[in-house]
Amino acid sequence: MKHRLYIFVITLIGLQFSGNAQTEVPIAKSEVLDAVVESNHSLKISEEQFNAARADFRQTNAVFLPNITASHTGISTTNPLMAFGSKLNQEIVTAADFNPDLLNDPQQIQNFATKFEIQQPLINVDGFYQRKAAKSKMEATALQSERTKDYLTFEVDKAYMQLQLAYKGVEVLEQALEAALANKQLADNSYAQGYLQKSDVLAVEVRVTEVRNQLQTAKSQVQNASNYISFLMNTSQDVVYLPTDALEAEMFTEENALMISKERSDIKAMELASNAYETQYKADKMTFLPRLNAFGSYELYDDQIFHADAGGYLFGASLSWNILEGTKRFGKAQKSRAEFETSKLQYEQYVSQSQMELNKAKRMLNDAKNRLQLSKLALDQSEESLRIRTNRFEEGLEKTTDLLMSETLYAQKQLEYYQTIFEYNYAQAYVQFLTK
Repeated sequence: MKHRLYIFVITLIGLQFSGNAQTEVPIAKSEVLDAVVESNHSLKISEEQFNAARADFRQTNAVFLPNITASHTGISTTNPLMAFGSKLNQEIVTAADFNPDLLNDPQQIQNFATKFEIQQPLINVDGFYQRKAAKSKMEATALQSERTKDYLTFEVDKAYMQLQLAYKGVEVLEQALEAALANKQLADNSYAQGYLQKSDVLAVEVRVTEVRNQLQTAKSQVQNASNYISFLMNTSQDVVYLPTDALEAEMFTEENALMISKERSDIKAMELASNAYETQYKADKMTFLPRLNAFGSYELYDDQIFHADAGGYLFGASLSWNILEGTKRFGKAQKSRAEFETSKLQYEQYVSQSQMELNKAKRMLNDAKNRLQLSKLALDQSEESLRIRTNRFEEGLEKTTDLLMSETLYAQKQLEYYQTIFEYNYAQAYVQFLTK
Protein backbone atom coordinates (compact mmCIF):
# COMPACT_ATOMS: atom_id res chain seq x y z
CA MET A 1 0.00 0.00 0.00
CA LYS A 2 2.82 2.39 0.89
CA HIS A 3 4.55 1.55 -2.39
CA ARG A 4 1.47 2.56 -4.37
CA LEU A 5 1.16 5.80 -2.38
CA TYR A 6 4.77 6.71 -3.20
CA ILE A 7 4.15 6.08 -6.90
CA PHE A 8 1.03 8.30 -6.78
CA VAL A 9 2.89 11.18 -5.07
CA ILE A 10 5.81 10.97 -7.49
CA THR A 11 3.39 10.98 -10.44
CA LEU A 12 1.68 14.15 -9.14
CA ILE A 13 5.02 15.87 -8.65
CA GLY A 14 6.08 14.89 -12.16
CA LEU A 15 2.85 16.26 -13.64
CA GLN A 16 3.32 19.50 -11.73
CA PHE A 17 6.84 20.00 -12.97
CA SER A 18 5.88 19.12 -16.53
CA GLY A 19 3.06 21.68 -16.38
CA ASN A 20 5.44 24.41 -15.17
CA ALA A 21 8.19 23.61 -17.67
CA GLN A 22 8.95 26.34 -20.16
CA THR A 23 8.44 25.50 -23.81
CA GLU A 24 10.86 26.58 -26.51
CA VAL A 25 9.40 29.04 -28.98
CA PRO A 26 11.13 28.99 -32.40
CA ILE A 27 11.95 32.48 -33.62
CA ALA A 28 13.91 33.99 -36.52
CA LYS A 29 16.04 37.10 -36.27
CA SER A 30 13.79 38.95 -38.72
CA GLU A 31 10.82 38.26 -36.44
CA VAL A 32 12.70 39.68 -33.46
CA LEU A 33 13.61 42.80 -35.43
CA ASP A 34 10.01 43.35 -36.56
CA ALA A 35 8.75 43.01 -32.99
CA VAL A 36 11.39 45.40 -31.69
CA VAL A 37 10.53 48.05 -34.28
CA GLU A 38 6.86 47.64 -33.38
CA SER A 39 6.97 47.58 -29.57
CA ASN A 40 10.35 48.54 -28.12
CA HIS A 41 10.13 51.15 -25.35
CA SER A 42 13.30 52.98 -26.37
CA LEU A 43 11.87 53.60 -29.84
CA LYS A 44 8.59 54.82 -28.40
CA ILE A 45 10.46 57.14 -26.03
CA SER A 46 12.48 58.59 -28.92
CA GLU A 47 9.26 59.14 -30.88
CA GLU A 48 7.73 61.04 -27.97
CA GLN A 49 10.90 63.11 -27.62
CA PHE A 50 10.55 64.06 -31.28
CA ASN A 51 6.89 64.94 -30.72
CA ALA A 52 7.93 67.21 -27.84
CA ALA A 53 10.60 68.92 -29.98
CA ARG A 54 8.10 69.37 -32.81
CA ALA A 55 5.62 70.91 -30.36
CA ASP A 56 8.32 73.37 -29.22
CA PHE A 57 8.91 74.32 -32.84
CA ARG A 58 5.21 74.83 -33.48
CA GLN A 59 5.04 77.19 -30.51
CA THR A 60 7.37 79.52 -32.39
CA ASN A 61 4.59 80.09 -34.96
CA ALA A 62 3.62 82.91 -32.60
CA VAL A 63 6.39 84.94 -34.27
CA PHE A 64 4.18 85.19 -37.39
CA LEU A 65 0.62 84.46 -36.28
CA PRO A 66 -1.64 86.89 -34.38
CA ASN A 67 -2.73 86.63 -30.79
CA ILE A 68 -6.53 87.00 -30.52
CA THR A 69 -8.45 87.31 -27.25
CA ALA A 70 -12.07 87.96 -26.27
CA SER A 71 -13.40 89.14 -22.91
CA HIS A 72 -16.63 90.33 -21.26
CA THR A 73 -16.41 92.60 -18.21
CA GLY A 74 -19.10 94.04 -15.96
CA ILE A 75 -18.69 96.86 -13.40
CA SER A 76 -20.80 99.05 -11.12
CA THR A 77 -19.29 102.37 -10.11
CA THR A 78 -19.91 105.84 -8.66
CA ASN A 79 -16.40 106.99 -9.54
CA PRO A 80 -16.92 110.32 -11.37
CA LEU A 81 -14.45 109.62 -14.14
CA MET A 82 -15.49 106.01 -14.63
CA ALA A 83 -19.19 106.82 -14.52
CA PHE A 84 -18.95 109.57 -17.14
CA GLY A 85 -16.65 107.51 -19.30
CA SER A 86 -19.03 104.55 -19.15
CA LYS A 87 -21.87 106.75 -20.35
CA LEU A 88 -19.71 107.97 -23.20
CA ASN A 89 -18.88 104.40 -24.20
CA GLN A 90 -22.56 103.47 -24.02
CA GLU A 91 -23.43 106.58 -26.11
CA ILE A 92 -26.09 107.74 -23.63
CA VAL A 93 -24.60 111.11 -22.57
CA THR A 94 -27.15 114.01 -22.49
CA ALA A 95 -26.84 117.72 -21.77
CA ALA A 96 -28.02 117.11 -18.20
CA ASP A 97 -24.99 114.92 -17.56
CA PHE A 98 -22.78 118.04 -17.75
CA ASN A 99 -24.33 119.40 -14.58
CA PRO A 100 -21.38 119.90 -12.20
CA ASP A 101 -23.30 118.32 -9.33
CA LEU A 102 -23.90 115.14 -11.38
CA LEU A 103 -20.32 115.14 -12.67
CA ASN A 104 -18.89 115.44 -9.17
CA ASP A 105 -21.31 113.06 -7.46
CA PRO A 106 -22.80 110.69 -10.04
CA GLN A 107 -25.31 107.98 -9.35
CA GLN A 108 -24.23 104.36 -9.56
CA ILE A 109 -23.98 103.13 -13.12
CA GLN A 110 -23.52 99.68 -14.61
CA ASN A 111 -21.28 99.06 -17.56
CA PHE A 112 -20.80 95.81 -19.48
CA ALA A 113 -18.01 95.65 -22.06
CA THR A 114 -17.35 92.98 -24.66
CA LYS A 115 -13.86 93.31 -26.14
CA PHE A 116 -12.17 91.55 -29.07
CA GLU A 117 -8.43 92.20 -29.24
CA ILE A 118 -5.76 91.22 -31.76
CA GLN A 119 -1.99 91.59 -31.54
CA GLN A 120 0.12 90.94 -34.64
CA PRO A 121 3.93 90.69 -34.44
CA LEU A 122 5.62 92.53 -37.32
CA ILE A 123 9.34 92.62 -36.54
CA ASN A 124 10.67 90.34 -33.80
CA VAL A 125 14.27 89.49 -34.72
CA ASP A 126 15.09 87.44 -31.63
CA GLY A 127 11.89 85.45 -32.18
CA PHE A 128 12.97 84.59 -35.73
CA TYR A 129 16.26 83.17 -34.44
CA GLN A 130 14.51 81.28 -31.65
CA ARG A 131 12.27 79.67 -34.25
CA LYS A 132 15.31 78.66 -36.30
CA ALA A 133 16.95 77.16 -33.19
CA ALA A 134 13.80 75.18 -32.38
CA LYS A 135 13.73 73.80 -35.91
CA SER A 136 17.35 72.64 -35.65
CA LYS A 137 16.56 70.96 -32.35
CA MET A 138 13.56 69.20 -33.88
CA GLU A 139 15.62 67.91 -36.81
CA ALA A 140 18.36 66.76 -34.42
CA THR A 141 15.81 64.85 -32.36
CA ALA A 142 14.49 63.14 -35.50
CA LEU A 143 18.02 62.02 -36.40
CA GLN A 144 18.60 60.77 -32.86
CA SER A 145 15.42 58.71 -33.16
CA GLU A 146 16.76 57.25 -36.40
CA ARG A 147 20.05 56.38 -34.71
CA THR A 148 18.16 54.73 -31.85
CA LYS A 149 16.56 52.44 -34.42
CA ASP A 150 19.99 51.63 -35.89
CA TYR A 151 21.32 50.85 -32.42
CA LEU A 152 18.40 48.56 -31.62
CA THR A 153 18.99 46.72 -34.90
CA PHE A 154 22.57 46.17 -33.78
CA GLU A 155 21.34 45.05 -30.34
CA VAL A 156 18.99 42.55 -31.98
CA ASP A 157 21.92 41.12 -33.95
CA LYS A 158 24.00 40.80 -30.79
CA ALA A 159 21.18 39.36 -28.66
CA TYR A 160 20.23 36.81 -31.31
CA MET A 161 23.86 35.74 -31.70
CA GLN A 162 24.12 35.36 -27.92
CA LEU A 163 21.07 33.11 -28.01
CA GLN A 164 22.62 31.05 -30.83
CA LEU A 165 25.89 30.78 -28.91
CA ALA A 166 24.09 29.71 -25.74
CA TYR A 167 22.32 26.91 -27.59
CA LYS A 168 25.60 25.80 -29.13
CA GLY A 169 27.06 25.64 -25.63
CA VAL A 170 24.16 23.45 -24.50
CA GLU A 171 24.59 21.23 -27.55
CA VAL A 172 28.33 20.78 -27.02
CA LEU A 173 27.97 20.09 -23.30
CA GLU A 174 25.14 17.60 -23.85
CA GLN A 175 27.41 15.70 -26.23
CA ALA A 176 30.24 15.95 -23.71
CA LEU A 177 27.95 14.64 -20.95
CA GLU A 178 26.86 11.74 -23.15
CA ALA A 179 30.48 10.85 -23.85
CA ALA A 180 31.40 11.23 -20.18
CA LEU A 181 28.57 8.92 -19.13
CA ALA A 182 29.65 6.35 -21.74
CA ASN A 183 33.21 6.51 -20.46
CA LYS A 184 31.96 6.16 -16.91
CA GLN A 185 30.17 2.98 -17.92
CA LEU A 186 33.39 1.65 -19.43
CA ALA A 187 35.31 2.68 -16.34
CA ASP A 188 32.83 0.95 -14.07
CA ASN A 189 33.09 -2.24 -16.14
CA SER A 190 36.89 -2.12 -16.18
CA TYR A 191 36.97 -1.53 -12.42
CA ALA A 192 34.66 -4.49 -11.85
CA GLN A 193 37.06 -6.65 -13.89
CA GLY A 194 40.06 -5.31 -12.00
CA TYR A 195 41.59 -3.36 -14.88
CA LEU A 196 41.20 0.10 -13.27
CA GLN A 197 41.78 1.51 -9.84
CA LYS A 198 39.17 3.26 -7.75
CA SER A 199 40.91 6.61 -8.27
CA ASP A 200 40.38 6.29 -12.03
CA VAL A 201 36.67 5.68 -11.55
CA LEU A 202 36.40 8.68 -9.21
CA ALA A 203 38.18 10.86 -11.77
CA VAL A 204 35.61 9.87 -14.39
CA GLU A 205 32.79 10.64 -11.94
CA VAL A 206 34.29 14.07 -11.22
CA ARG A 207 34.36 14.73 -14.96
CA VAL A 208 30.68 13.78 -15.26
CA THR A 209 29.78 16.16 -12.41
CA GLU A 210 31.78 18.99 -13.97
CA VAL A 211 30.04 18.59 -17.32
CA ARG A 212 26.64 18.51 -15.65
CA ASN A 213 27.38 21.77 -13.84
CA GLN A 214 28.62 23.39 -17.04
CA LEU A 215 25.49 22.20 -18.85
CA GLN A 216 23.26 23.75 -16.21
CA THR A 217 25.14 27.04 -16.56
CA ALA A 218 24.71 26.90 -20.34
CA LYS A 219 20.97 26.37 -19.96
CA SER A 220 20.82 29.39 -17.65
CA GLN A 221 22.58 31.41 -20.36
CA VAL A 222 19.86 30.34 -22.80
CA GLN A 223 17.23 31.70 -20.43
CA ASN A 224 19.19 34.93 -19.90
CA ALA A 225 19.50 35.47 -23.66
CA SER A 226 15.79 34.72 -24.12
CA ASN A 227 14.88 37.21 -21.39
CA TYR A 228 16.93 39.93 -23.04
CA ILE A 229 15.25 39.30 -26.39
CA SER A 230 11.87 39.47 -24.65
CA PHE A 231 12.93 42.77 -23.08
CA LEU A 232 13.89 44.19 -26.46
CA MET A 233 10.55 43.07 -27.95
CA ASN A 234 8.63 44.29 -24.87
CA THR A 235 6.95 40.92 -24.37
CA SER A 236 6.59 38.41 -21.55
CA GLN A 237 9.97 37.24 -20.24
CA ASP A 238 8.67 33.81 -19.20
CA VAL A 239 9.60 32.37 -22.61
CA VAL A 240 12.59 30.40 -23.88
CA TYR A 241 13.30 31.15 -27.52
CA LEU A 242 14.81 28.71 -29.99
CA PRO A 243 16.76 30.36 -32.83
CA THR A 244 15.80 29.07 -36.26
CA ASP A 245 18.82 30.73 -37.93
CA ALA A 246 22.08 28.81 -37.63
CA LEU A 247 25.20 30.26 -36.03
CA GLU A 248 27.55 30.50 -38.98
CA ALA A 249 30.39 32.82 -39.86
CA GLU A 250 29.16 35.55 -42.20
CA MET A 251 31.98 36.25 -44.59
CA PHE A 252 33.02 39.89 -44.63
CA THR A 253 33.58 40.73 -48.29
CA GLU A 254 33.08 44.49 -48.58
CA GLU A 255 35.57 47.00 -47.24
CA ASN A 256 34.01 49.78 -45.22
CA ALA A 257 35.10 53.40 -45.20
CA LEU A 258 38.33 54.14 -43.34
CA MET A 259 36.85 57.32 -41.86
CA ILE A 260 33.68 57.95 -39.91
CA SER A 261 31.03 59.63 -42.06
CA LYS A 262 29.86 62.96 -40.67
CA GLU A 263 26.52 62.20 -42.30
CA ARG A 264 25.87 59.42 -39.79
CA SER A 265 22.58 60.21 -38.12
CA ASP A 266 23.88 60.67 -34.57
CA ILE A 267 26.84 62.80 -35.69
CA LYS A 268 24.58 64.88 -37.90
CA ALA A 269 22.23 65.28 -34.93
CA MET A 270 25.06 66.64 -32.78
CA GLU A 271 25.97 69.06 -35.55
CA LEU A 272 22.37 70.30 -35.70
CA ALA A 273 22.27 70.60 -31.92
CA SER A 274 25.40 72.74 -32.06
CA ASN A 275 23.73 74.87 -34.74
CA ALA A 276 20.74 75.26 -32.44
CA TYR A 277 22.98 76.54 -29.64
CA GLU A 278 24.62 78.97 -32.06
CA THR A 279 21.25 80.27 -33.25
CA GLN A 280 20.01 80.63 -29.67
CA TYR A 281 23.11 82.68 -28.90
CA LYS A 282 22.27 84.98 -31.81
CA ALA A 283 18.68 85.21 -30.58
CA ASP A 284 19.85 86.31 -27.13
CA LYS A 285 21.98 89.02 -28.74
CA MET A 286 19.01 90.21 -30.81
CA THR A 287 16.98 90.94 -27.68
CA PHE A 288 18.83 94.27 -27.61
CA LEU A 289 16.92 95.35 -30.76
CA PRO A 290 13.45 96.97 -30.70
CA ARG A 291 10.24 95.11 -31.54
CA LEU A 292 7.46 96.29 -33.82
CA ASN A 293 3.93 94.98 -33.24
CA ALA A 294 0.50 95.93 -34.57
CA PHE A 295 -2.59 95.85 -32.41
CA GLY A 296 -6.31 96.41 -32.71
CA SER A 297 -9.51 95.97 -30.75
CA TYR A 298 -13.27 96.22 -31.16
CA GLU A 299 -15.36 96.98 -28.08
CA LEU A 300 -19.09 96.74 -27.38
CA TYR A 301 -20.78 98.49 -24.39
CA ASP A 302 -24.16 98.41 -22.67
CA ASP A 303 -25.68 98.82 -19.23
CA GLN A 304 -27.14 95.30 -19.45
CA ILE A 305 -25.21 92.05 -19.51
CA PHE A 306 -24.56 90.51 -22.92
CA HIS A 307 -26.06 93.50 -24.75
CA ALA A 308 -24.25 95.74 -27.21
CA ASP A 309 -26.03 98.99 -28.04
CA ALA A 310 -22.77 100.93 -28.55
CA GLY A 311 -19.34 100.05 -29.89
CA GLY A 312 -16.05 101.30 -31.30
CA TYR A 313 -12.72 100.15 -32.59
CA LEU A 314 -9.07 100.94 -32.08
CA PHE A 315 -5.97 99.99 -34.05
CA GLY A 316 -2.35 101.05 -34.24
CA ALA A 317 1.28 99.96 -34.03
CA SER A 318 3.80 99.86 -31.24
CA LEU A 319 7.59 100.13 -31.40
CA SER A 320 9.06 99.01 -28.10
CA TRP A 321 12.66 98.89 -27.01
CA ASN A 322 13.76 97.46 -23.69
CA ILE A 323 16.94 99.50 -23.42
CA LEU A 324 18.30 98.13 -20.13
CA GLU A 325 17.15 95.18 -18.10
CA GLY A 326 19.87 95.32 -15.51
CA THR A 327 22.61 92.84 -16.44
CA LYS A 328 20.16 89.99 -17.09
CA ARG A 329 20.39 90.05 -20.88
CA PHE A 330 24.19 90.37 -20.83
CA GLY A 331 24.48 87.33 -18.56
CA LYS A 332 22.00 85.34 -20.65
CA ALA A 333 23.93 86.07 -23.84
CA GLN A 334 27.20 85.05 -22.17
CA LYS A 335 25.64 81.79 -20.98
CA SER A 336 24.27 80.92 -24.42
CA ARG A 337 27.67 81.63 -25.97
CA ALA A 338 29.34 79.30 -23.46
CA GLU A 339 26.77 76.59 -24.28
CA PHE A 340 27.47 77.06 -27.99
CA GLU A 341 31.24 76.73 -27.50
CA THR A 342 30.68 73.64 -25.34
CA SER A 343 28.52 72.03 -28.03
CA LYS A 344 31.25 72.56 -30.64
CA LEU A 345 33.84 70.88 -28.42
CA GLN A 346 31.45 68.00 -27.69
CA TYR A 347 30.82 67.53 -31.41
CA GLU A 348 34.54 67.38 -32.21
CA GLN A 349 35.15 65.01 -29.29
CA TYR A 350 32.30 62.72 -30.38
CA VAL A 351 33.57 62.51 -33.96
CA SER A 352 37.10 61.73 -32.72
CA GLN A 353 35.80 59.09 -30.31
CA SER A 354 33.67 57.50 -33.04
CA GLN A 355 36.71 57.29 -35.32
CA MET A 356 38.68 55.66 -32.53
CA GLU A 357 35.88 53.12 -32.01
CA LEU A 358 35.84 52.33 -35.73
CA ASN A 359 39.59 51.74 -35.81
CA LYS A 360 39.28 49.50 -32.77
CA ALA A 361 36.36 47.59 -34.32
CA LYS A 362 38.28 47.00 -37.56
CA ARG A 363 41.23 45.58 -35.63
CA MET A 364 38.83 43.44 -33.61
CA LEU A 365 37.33 42.14 -36.86
CA ASN A 366 40.71 41.24 -38.32
CA ASP A 367 41.76 39.50 -35.09
CA ALA A 368 38.52 37.52 -34.97
CA LYS A 369 38.98 36.48 -38.60
CA ASN A 370 42.45 35.14 -37.86
CA ARG A 371 41.26 33.34 -34.71
CA LEU A 372 38.40 31.80 -36.67
CA GLN A 373 40.76 29.92 -38.95
CA LEU A 374 43.02 28.88 -36.08
CA SER A 375 40.16 27.69 -33.85
CA LYS A 376 38.77 25.55 -36.69
CA LEU A 377 42.12 23.80 -37.11
CA ALA A 378 42.40 23.30 -33.34
CA LEU A 379 38.87 21.85 -33.24
CA ASP A 380 39.64 19.35 -35.99
CA GLN A 381 42.86 18.30 -34.28
CA SER A 382 41.23 17.81 -30.86
CA GLU A 383 38.39 15.81 -32.41
CA GLU A 384 40.80 13.43 -34.10
CA SER A 385 42.86 13.12 -30.92
CA LEU A 386 39.75 12.26 -28.89
CA ARG A 387 38.69 9.64 -31.44
CA ILE A 388 42.08 7.91 -31.24
CA ARG A 389 42.26 8.01 -27.43
CA THR A 390 38.69 6.73 -27.09
CA ASN A 391 39.45 3.72 -29.29
CA ARG A 392 42.64 2.99 -27.35
CA PHE A 393 40.81 3.38 -24.01
CA GLU A 394 38.18 0.85 -25.07
CA GLU A 395 41.02 -1.56 -25.83
CA GLY A 396 42.67 -0.86 -22.47
CA LEU A 397 45.67 0.86 -24.09
CA GLU A 398 45.05 4.42 -22.82
CA LYS A 399 45.10 5.95 -19.37
CA THR A 400 41.90 7.33 -17.93
CA THR A 401 43.48 10.72 -17.24
CA ASP A 402 44.61 11.05 -20.85
CA LEU A 403 41.10 10.27 -22.11
CA LEU A 404 39.55 12.79 -19.72
CA MET A 405 41.99 15.45 -20.86
CA SER A 406 41.10 14.75 -24.51
CA GLU A 407 37.38 14.98 -23.76
CA THR A 408 37.85 18.24 -21.88
CA LEU A 409 40.04 19.67 -24.63
CA TYR A 410 37.58 18.72 -27.38
CA ALA A 411 34.63 20.31 -25.58
CA GLN A 412 36.74 23.37 -24.88
CA LYS A 413 37.79 23.70 -28.53
CA GLN A 414 34.18 23.35 -29.67
CA LEU A 415 33.09 26.13 -27.34
CA GLU A 416 36.04 28.28 -28.41
CA TYR A 417 35.18 27.76 -32.07
CA TYR A 418 31.57 28.84 -31.63
CA GLN A 419 32.69 31.72 -29.42
CA THR A 420 35.03 32.85 -32.19
CA ILE A 421 32.20 32.73 -34.72
CA PHE A 422 30.17 34.91 -32.37
CA GLU A 423 33.03 37.38 -31.95
CA TYR A 424 33.61 37.53 -35.71
CA ASN A 425 29.95 38.15 -36.53
CA TYR A 426 29.67 40.64 -33.67
CA ALA A 427 32.73 42.57 -34.84
CA GLN A 428 31.34 42.68 -38.36
CA ALA A 429 27.95 43.93 -37.13
CA TYR A 430 29.68 46.55 -34.97
CA VAL A 431 31.75 47.84 -37.89
CA GLN A 432 28.61 48.11 -40.00
CA PHE A 433 26.85 49.93 -37.17
CA LEU A 434 29.68 52.46 -36.83
CA THR A 435 29.85 53.13 -40.58
CA LYS A 436 26.09 53.17 -41.25
